[in-house]
Amino acid sequence: MAEIFPHLDYKPKLPQRMDHGIGIVGAGGIVNYAHLPAYKKAGFKVVGITDQNREKAERTAKEHGIEKVCASVEELLRVPEVEIVDIAVYPAQQVSIVEQCTAAGKHLLCQKPFADEYAKAVRSVELAERAKVKIAVNQQMRWDAGIRCARILIDEGWLGTPVYGGIQVHCKTDWSLWPWIYEGKRLEIMFHSIHYIDSLRFLFGNPAYVFTSGSRAPGETTKAETKTLTTWEYESGLQVLIDVCHSTWQDDPYAIFRFEGTEGVIKGTIGLMYNYPTGRPDTLEFMSKRNPGYWFSARLDSMWIPDAFVGPMASLMRSIESGSEPETSGRDNLRTLQVVFAEYRSMAEKRAVRPEEIVA
Repeated sequence: MAEIFPHLDYKPKLPQRMDHGIGIVGAGGIVNYAHLPAYKKAGFKVVGITDQNREKAERTAKEHGIEKVCASVEELLRVPEVEIVDIAVYPAQQVSIVEQCTAAGKHLLCQKPFADEYAKAVRSVELAERAKVKIAVNQQMRWDAGIRCARILIDEGWLGTPVYGGIQVHCKTDWSLWPWIYEGKRLEIMFHSIHYIDSLRFLFGNPAYVFTSGSRAPGETTKAETKTLTTWEYESGLQVLIDVCHSTWQDDPYAIFRFEGTEGVIKGTIGLMYNYPTGRPDTLEFMSKRNPGYWFSARLDSMWIPDAFVGPMASLMRSIESGSEPETSGRDNLRTLQVVFAEYRSMAEKRAVRPEEIVA
């Protein structure tokens, strides 16, 4: 039986000021069931929203108590209280909104994927840097309880030197929630495993090489990949595995992570993936040569949705206050996108690819 380990301080660190005004671009599902519930729970100040579909924006504003519904991004940017723009639109549309927001001197939290092309992401970063505004990307899995606790344990030396990192997710995904994704040319890596890519970079740094095999289950009509097997190699000898399948038909889905090192092992479950989007808390256990024979378990009482969504916004606000870079800054996310596009190149060319091969 696992022993209970004392509570780990894994929850997002909040800014000193809670009155940074947020304007939302987009009123889709993720805004309604993740962004806005998280911001309300944290005590953040959302002052306005806009969407191409005015009715959706008005419905979202009414449900979440947002005072101003704007007819356009331009109108939202004219709201004096808006200091940060939270963009939640399709990746291909994001760079044009970044252009408008940086010209208006607004800080930015961009949706992931940051862009559908690497060059567009680079342009967004350069626009923000020239305008001297902060730009972050909503890679919120870094603040999911299991991943954040794993990072704390790694930093405190419980793992020793990392030798293996693995995330394996086999589930049944209802793509009718995102028909535009299912009908596209890129799917699993770009819109799902990008979470694991960014989180594994957060834990272990940037890989030297990546190799990916992607495919589909029989009967699937999409032209894109819905299941992938990916390995990363590091100069240190560390190996990473990302194993994802969205077409599991059985009644035993699983979403697990396991990180091994010279001194210990960390393992757990990604609760959100067992009954998305409701989810359940993550689990996390670890053992170490410091206490041989014992598995410790961490008490985790927060959820990826909505709780982890506090993290990127809080980090952005703290960076505005301190002048530092957000944890998931746009420039850092370029490295995540290099891995994403390197994996697609690996699939196409059937070879291991260095992420540095991906350039604007």
